Amino acid sequence: MALVSEFLGQLTLSYGGEVELKHPTVVPARDFDPARDAARIDTAIKTKGVDEQTIIDILTRRSYEQRREIAFEYERFAKKDLVSALKGALSGSLEALMLGLMKSTAQYDASELKASMKGLGTDEETLIELVCSRNNEELVEIKRVYRDLFKKDLDKDVAGDTSGNFAKLLLALVQTRRDEPSNVVDYVKIDEDARALYEAGVKRKGTDVATWITIMSQRSVPHLQKVFERYKSYSPYDIKESIRKEVKGDLEKSFLTLVECFENRQLYFANRLNEAMKSKGAKEKVVTRIIISRCEVDLMKIRTEFKKQHKRSLYQTIAEHTKGDYQKALLSLCGGDD
Repeated sequence: MALVSEFLGQLTLSYGGEVELKHPTVVPARDFDPARDAARIDTAIKTKGVDEQTIIDILTRRSYEQRREIAFEYERFAKKDLVSALKGALSGSLEALMLGLMKSTAQYDASELKASMKGLGTDEETLIELVCSRNNEELVEIKRVYRDLFKKDLDKDVAGDTSGNFAKLLLALVQTRRDEPSNVVDYVKIDEDARALYEAGVKRKGTDVATWITIMSQRSVPHLQKVFERYKSYSPYDIKESIRKEVKGDLEKSFLTLVECFENRQLYFANRLNEAMKSKGAKEKVVTRIIISRCEVDLMKIRTEFKKQHKRSLYQTIAEHTKGDYQKALLSLCGGDD
C-alpha cells in the first residue's frame, strides 16, 4: 500500500492536462526525525554568528510536508514559531529562500502573486510568469490558497491591478476554462483555430485580440500545439513572430510566455533561469522564485532542458553566478550536477 501511495504522490498533471510523473529534485528524506531536525535547527540559530550550513542542509533536503512537521516540533519545544526564528537569524537572499521553503508550492505562488500586486506599481514580469506558466490544476489550487491566505479573490486583485487587453488575457487564464485534452484529434477544429488566429492578426489591419485570448486561454495544450503547426500553412510567420508583429508590451510578453510554455514548459523555466543569472547583478528574485516553486515539481526536467539548451549544467551556472550561503542553498535544491 505504501508503495502505491508513494507512486501516486509522484503523479501530477502536465501542462497539457495528461498525467505525467513528477520530476522533483527535492524528495522526502528517508529516516526522517522531525524532533531531531528541529533541535539541530534550534542549536544552529542559537550558535554565535548562526550556523547557516546546518539550516541549509536540513531545510533544502526535506519535502514541504516534512518541513511542516519540523516547524511543529520546533514550536513545541522552543516555544516560538520557526518562521519568526528564521527571520531573526537569517537575512537577504538566503532568508527569502528559506522562508519560501516553509510554504507549500501553491502558498508560495499565491504569496508571490500578492506581492507582485502590492503597493504602488505592479510587478508585471512576476505576474506574467506565474499566471501564464501554470497549468489549470495549479491555477485552481493557487486561487483556493489565495482566497484562504488573503481573504480576497485572485481574479478581483488581477482586475484591479491591470488594465486593457493585458487584464483581459490574465483574467481569462485565471478563470481556468481550458479544455481537457482529448484522445480524439479534431483536425477541423485545429484548422478553424489556426485560420482564426491568422485572420484575427496578420491578415487584417489591427489585431482582433479577443479572438487570440479566447483560443489561447480555452483550448487544450495538445490541441494548441497542433494549431500552431497548422498556422504556418496560413501565415508567412510562425505564431511567435506574428505575436511580436501584432502586439507590444505586457500583452506581447504574456502571449509569448504562453506559447513557450505550450511548446515546452521546462525549457521556458530553463531559459528564464539562464537569463536571470546572466543579467547584470543576477536577478536573485527570479532565480529564488523558480527554484522554490519548481523544486518539488519538475526541477529535474528543467535541469535536463537547461543542459541541452545552454551546453552547461544549471548547477555550474548557479555556482558561477551566485555566492555565499545563498549559493550553497540553491545548489542543494538543484540536487546535483549534470
